Amino acid sequence: MNACVIIPTYNEEKMIGALVGQVKSLGLPVIVIDDGSQDKTSIVAGREGAVVLRNPDNQGKGASLRKGMKYALNSNFDAVITMDGDGQHLPSDINFFLRLAQYSHSQVFIGNRMSKLKNMPWVRVFTNKFMSWLISKITKQKIPDTQCGFRLFKKEALSLISLKTSKYETESEALIRASRLGFRIESVPIKTVYNNEKSQINPFIDTLRFIRFICKEVWTTRY
Repeated sequence: MNACVIIPTYNEEKMIGALVGQVKSLGLPVIVIDDGSQDKTSIVAGREGAVVLRNPDNQGKGASLRKGMKYALNSNFDAVITMDGDGQHLPSDINFFLRLAQYSHSQVFIGNRMSKLKNMPWVRVFTNKFMSWLISKITKQKIPDTQCGFRLFKKEALSLISLKTSKYETESEALIRASRLGFRIESVPIKTVYNNEKSQINPFIDTLRFIRFICKEVWTTRY
């Protein structure tokens, strides 16, 4: 399977070099989208061999994902893997996604951290469980961890999913759009590393934005 790895980043110069190097060691091309970082994220990622796409200013994780996915489609990859740039996702788990995608008829695969909650902050546990329940209801598919950014999209799905949002709600939008196109979403058990990193999500603004997005999906979109 001809796959690439997309990593949206914002001020991740401390983590991005090692992450790109580990992914490249698996023989996979890496596309880093630098979302207007104020540090050396682009320089470090490029030095490790990543293709670097840079936003002139901070546009949001969703905007970065959309840019990376468009680049991957134009480059004719069979599949796209998305990972966070803060080191929470282990490159060693990529092979699980690739092996499953090769033999499964599903078109979207998403990491599942919810079977191993020992080191996950309790706020994230509560938020993930609630959001996963809500998105599962909307998509009419059981998705245990809808907030996980470690994913694989086959080209068939990626070419048809039309994303409109640009912030953190884009990842939920992708699942909803995929399900409404009839694509099956399959979960992949993964390990996650927590290093007391500071979340870039604004609890108030991003929550309000997400609620508005969900309300619009529930009330204006029909199967």
